[in-house]
Amino acid sequence: MSNEIERVAGLFATEDLDSPVTTRDEVPRSYAAITDAWLTDVLCRDHPGAQVTAHSFDERDDGSSNRRRIMLEYNAAGRSAGLPETVFCKAAETLNNRLVLGLSRAAQIEADFYNLVRPRLEIEAPEGIYARFDPENFASLIMLHDLRDRGEFCDDRTEVTRERAEQQIRTLANLHSRFYMSPELGTASLPFITWPKWWERMMAASPDFADCCDDAFGQCEDIMPARLFARRGEVWPATMRSVERHDHLPQTLIHCDVHLKNWYIAADGRMGLSDWQITSVGHWSRDLIYTMTTALTVENRRAWEKDLVELYLDLMAEGGVPREPIDQVWTSLRQQLMSALAFWTITLHPAEGMPDMQPLRTTREFLNRLLVAIDDHQSLDSF
Repeated sequence: MSNEIERVAGLFATEDLDSPVTTRDEVPRSYAAITDAWLTDVLCRDHPGAQVTAHSFDERDDGSSNRRRIMLEYNAAGRSAGLPETVFCKAAETLNNRLVLGLSRAAQIEADFYNLVRPRLEIEAPEGIYARFDPENFASLIMLHDLRDRGEFCDDRTEVTRERAEQQIRTLANLHSRFYMSPELGTASLPFITWPKWWERMMAASPDFADCCDDAFGQCEDIMPARLFARRGEVWPATMRSVERHDHLPQTLIHCDVHLKNWYIAADGRMGLSDWQITSVGHWSRDLIYTMTTALTVENRRAWEKDLVELYLDLMAEGGVPREPIDQVWTSLRQQLMSALAFWTITLHPAEGMPDMQPLRTTREFLNRLLVAIDDHQSLDSF
C-alpha cells in the first residue's frame, strides 16, 4: 500500500492538473481541465449537431470528494434537444482525495455503480451521465443529473416522519431484494468486493484508523450512557467482529454508508439514496440499522424500529427473499451498529491523510444516536 501511495503522489507532483481534456476517454485531473469540447463529447454524442458553447462552475464543496455544479450553454441544436442546463459532479482534485477515493476503491466502486447497477434499479436515486476512474493516477469524475430543483437533501436537522422512514425502508428493500444471493455478485456485471474486503483495504490504507476511532470514543463521554463508556475497551474488538460477520450471512448488494445526509426527499415525496462510493457485497442488516439509527431521533427510533423492521422483512419477502428468523435478524442488527459507529468516530477524529468530512454538529448528533442505540440494544453482548 505504501508503494501505491508513493507512486500516485509522485505522479500528482509532476502533473499539469489544468491540462485541457477534449474527449470523454480522458478523465479530467481538475475542473479547470474541463473544456467545451469534452463536455460536448460527454453530453451531446447522442444528439447530432448539438454542442456545448460555454460552461461555468458554482462554488466548491469539499469533503471525501470535490463537488461542484457545472452550468452549461448550448447551440440551437443542443437547446432543442433539451440537454441539461446544470449537472452535478464529484471529482478527486487534491492528492488526499485521490488517495482516499483510490486506495479504498471508492471512486471505481461509484463509477461501477452508475455504469452497471443504476440502470437496473427501480428506486429513487441520482442518475449518472458520466462515471470514470483512472487507475493510473487515481483521477476520477462522476457526473450526475442535477437534483437541485428536484430534491431536498437531508441533514441531521431534517425531520424524518414515520411516512418518510417507511419510504426509506422501501428503498432499501427494493435495492437488497434485487440482488439477493445473485450469482452475479463479484462478477464482471456486478464487480463489487465484499464488505469485509473493503474494510480490510481501508484499514491497510489508514494504519491509525483504530486508534483514531478509540480516541474519538473517548471524546464522546458526554453523549453516551455511562455504562457504555465504561466498556470502552470492548468497542473495537466488537467492531471488527461486526465486519467479519458478513462472511457468514446471506449476501446482497448493500450501500454501506446510508447515514441521513446521503438521503434526499424527492419532489414526489419518495426518499432517495445518493453517494454510492462504498457499494459492497454483504448482509442487508448493516444498511437497515444504520439508516434507522441516524435518520430518526432517539425517541422515534425507539418507538418505530420494530414496526419498520417488520415492514422491511415483509417487503423483502414480497421480493422473493427468504424470511430469516426474527431472533437472528435482531442479533445481526445489534451487531452491525458497531461498524456503523466506526464511520462516525473516524469522522470526529480523522485518520492521517483523511479529509475533514462533516460539520461537528452533524457528527456529534449522529454519534449520540448511534451510541444510545448501541446501549439500548446491548450490542456489545450480542456476539
